[in-house]
Amino acid sequence: MNIALFDLDNTLLGGDSDHLWGQFLIEQGAVNREYYQRENDRYYWEYQHGTLDIREFLEFSLLPLTEHDLTTLHRWRQRYFTDKIIPIMLPKAYELLDRHRRLGHTLVIITATNRFVTEPIAQHFGVDHLLATDPELIANRYTGRIVDPPCFREGKVKKLELWLRQNGLNLASSWFYSDSHNDIPLLERVTHPCAVDPDDTLAQHASMKGWPVISLRNSDPSPR
Repeated sequence: MNIALFDLDNTLLGGDSDHLWGQFLIEQGAVNREYYQRENDRYYWEYQHGTLDIREFLEFSLLPLTEHDLTTLHRWRQRYFTDKIIPIMLPKAYELLDRHRRLGHTLVIITATNRFVTEPIAQHFGVDHLLATDPELIANRYTGRIVDPPCFREGKVKKLELWLRQNGLNLASSWFYSDSHNDIPLLERVTHPCAVDPDDTLAQHASMKGWPVISLRNSDPSPR
């Protein structure tokens, strides 16, 4: 079976859904503005520069989920999706997804951002399979913990390998699209890696490896 994997933030989206969720919480007055803005920006910088401690970040980012009931969280999420996400859903991303869909490929969004934030985004893109960092939910309350592994770097590979085993699938004919050097471990595993509007580190790695590089922001989504 052919499998097409897609990173979400700064790949299918023209921005980072995790960082934008933090910004949204600040705007709602749900968190301490000064502290949360500083830490949200710091963690995003660390992610971009390859120094992020994913468990430390998750402890920070999942805490607000523990402080509110599901009704409130879902109401906020719908407003966040409308205000923050719809404006950054890239038209070329839909085209790329549709290209693989027409070929009969199994589409999977695989992202480090937690499932609470990303589930409606995957649904809006029409992608049934979502692999994300899973926050633990017990008795309709988020605990602030996750169901291991975090879907980040090598953990993203582990998450995918588990999903493949559970579904009797493999990566013998597979694609993966990502913008981030953090995804190099998974890009190295698929048969057709592709860098999408890549950061500098990934761009250099893709050039060295001879991987195609495309843009979903300002050109036709085809290799160059």
